[in-house]
Amino acid sequence: MITYIVKRLLSLVPVFIGITIVSFAVIHLAPGQPTDLMTQLNPKVSLEAKEKLIKLYNLDKPVYVQYIDWLRRLIRFDFGKSFIDGRPVIKKILGRLPITILINVCSMALIFLVALPIGVISAVKRGSLFDRSMTLFVFIGFAAPGFWLALILMSILGVQLGWFPVVGIKSLDFEHLSLIGKILDMGHHLIIPISVSAFGGLAGISRYMRQSMLNVIHEDYIRTARAKGLSEREVIYKHALRNALLPIITILGLSIPGLIGGSVIFETIFSIPGMGQLLYQSVMARDYPTVMAGLVIGAVLTLLANLIADIAYFYVDPRIRIGQRH
Repeated sequence: MITYIVKRLLSLVPVFIGITIVSFAVIHLAPGQPTDLMTQLNPKVSLEAKEKLIKLYNLDKPVYVQYIDWLRRLIRFDFGKSFIDGRPVIKKILGRLPITILINVCSMALIFLVALPIGVISAVKRGSLFDRSMTLFVFIGFAAPGFWLALILMSILGVQLGWFPVVGIKSLDFEHLSLIGKILDMGHHLIIPISVSAFGGLAGISRYMRQSMLNVIHEDYIRTARAKGLSEREVIYKHALRNALLPIITILGLSIPGLIGGSVIFETIFSIPGMGQLLYQSVMARDYPTVMAGLVIGAVLTLLANLIADIAYFYVDPRIRIGQRH
C-alpha cells in the first residue's frame, strides 16, 4: 500500500509542474499589466514611476525568468507579496482558505450522505413514485443555475421569511457569544451557501449512483447471491453497493474542482470572505501572485482528490491490490 501511494505521489509531480506552467503562461497572456490599475487612474504618475513599478514587480523580465523565480519561491512556500496591498500572499490565503474548505467539506459530506442512498433506493425501486420524484429532482438540479437558486433562497428564506442570514458568516454580536454559540451562529449563516453548493452535486451523484446500481444488480454474481438464500438487504448493501461505488468514487474525486470553482459564485453572492471571492478580486486586479497561489492550491486539492480516489479504489476493488502484488 505504501509503495502504491509513493508511486502515485511521484507521478503527480510532473503533472503539477505542467499545471503551473500553463497557468503562469495564461495569466501573463491577458492584456495589460497589474501596474496599469495603479497608474492609469492617476494622471500625476510619471513614466519613470511606471517603469519603477514594473521593475519592482520584476515584470520587465521574460516570462520564463519570472516563472523560474516564482517556482524557486514556491519551493520555500513563499507565494510572494500581493500587488494590491503589499501583504504576503500566504497570510491573505490563510485568512480565507479555512472557510472555503469548511463549506466544500460540508457540501461533499452532504452529497455523499444524501445522494448515495437516493441513488440506491431509486435503483432498487425502479419505476416507483420515489424513483420518479427523484428523477424530477435531478432534472431540476441540472437545469437550475447555482446563482439563480442562491438568489431565490436568499429572497424567500432570508428576506421574506427571515429564517436565515443572507450575507456574511458572522452576526454582529459574534465576539460576545460562547464557543457553542459561535459554532451555531456560523452554521446558521452557512446553511443556505452549503445547500446551494451541494444542490447540483446531489442531483448528479444520485443519478450516477442509480445507473451504476442498475448495471450491477443484473450481474450474474448478484443472481448467485440471491440463489444462495441471502436476504435482499445483504445482497444489495454487501455485494451490489460495493461494486457500484467504483465509478462514483471517480466522479466524487472529479467533483471537488467543480465545488472549488463554484465557490467564486456563492461566496460573491453571499459576501463570504473565502478563497473564491479572493481569487475573483485578484483576477480583476491582475494580482499575479495571489492568482497563482489560488491556482496552485486548487491544483493541489484536485491532485489530492484524485489520489484519494485511487486509494479508495485500492480498498474497494480487490483487483487493484492483486495487480500491485504481481
